[in-house]
Amino acid sequence: MPGLPSPITVTPARRHAKSRRRRETAVAWAYVSPAVLIILGLGVVPVAWSLLLSFQADDLVTPSRFVGFDNYTALAQDPRFAQAVGNTLLYTVLYVPLSVLFGFLLAQALNRRIRLIGLYRTLVFVPFVLSATAQGVLFSFILDPQFGAANSLLHHLGVSPQGFLTDPAQAMLVLVGITLWSGTGFCVVVYLAALQDVSPSLVEAARLDGAGTWRVLRHVTLPAVTPVTAFLVLWQLITSLQVFDLVYVTTKGGPLGSTTVIVFFVWEQAFKNFTAGYGAASAYVLALALLVVVVVVRVLRRSRKVLR
Repeated sequence: MPGLPSPITVTPARRHAKSRRRRETAVAWAYVSPAVLIILGLGVVPVAWSLLLSFQADDLVTPSRFVGFDNYTALAQDPRFAQAVGNTLLYTVLYVPLSVLFGFLLAQALNRRIRLIGLYRTLVFVPFVLSATAQGVLFSFILDPQFGAANSLLHHLGVSPQGFLTDPAQAMLVLVGITLWSGTGFCVVVYLAALQDVSPSLVEAARLDGAGTWRVLRHVTLPAVTPVTAFLVLWQLITSLQVFDLVYVTTKGGPLGSTTVIVFFVWEQAFKNFTAGYGAASAYVLALALLVVVVVVRVLRRSRKVLR
């Protein structure tokens, strides 16, 4: 007759190990719980609440009323929202490629050992450190149509005064110029780090084979910094789609709505017109657009890796 299996006994050592793991888990949760509560309170809960809000008519004062997809339907028919989307796309199309291109060119120029190179790199990066609010206040004074330094300089050069931020034809271009002045520094720093990781032996081998500056740039440098370029394009896309501070400080979405971008439209609907549900719906349209951008970039990167 086969013997019965012996019962499993928990040894004191194993019991002690389980007790120690439980204590370690409790201590770990005690350390991370404040951060988890902050993330839940300031991240997850507001996101879920605003999603529910987008399906309601809410003025933040009286009780809300469920309206289903009416807010989203109204957005599709709202000419001001269409204008905000167009302005955001124009800003993105101008800012993203120019900031990446200028960042790469400046990084190439600063990636060499010359006198005071540290100072030059610092001066390029300093505008990025300034907040968008400070930039807006600074350029509002400089570009003031009547008393600004820019029109004073143009007057001495014999050029007629310009409207800059008060001219519907110029305001968006001026905002792009301001953000290029500040945002290009980030691209420069990232590209500098990438260029300094390019193997000097590859560059030297290409030059020994007779490759000139352009061929070295095309066949050695650009392939080496391609992952960094993809990261910067994605980062600048997200940044451009979320621009708000500079618009709020300088133009308030004007003149004639020429600088009203999506995030400013969201703020305007929620906190100026007190149509919080409508503003939440427009915010989720922006969130969906950002998600599409991220997915497209990831798919393109994977497809390039497969082709290689």
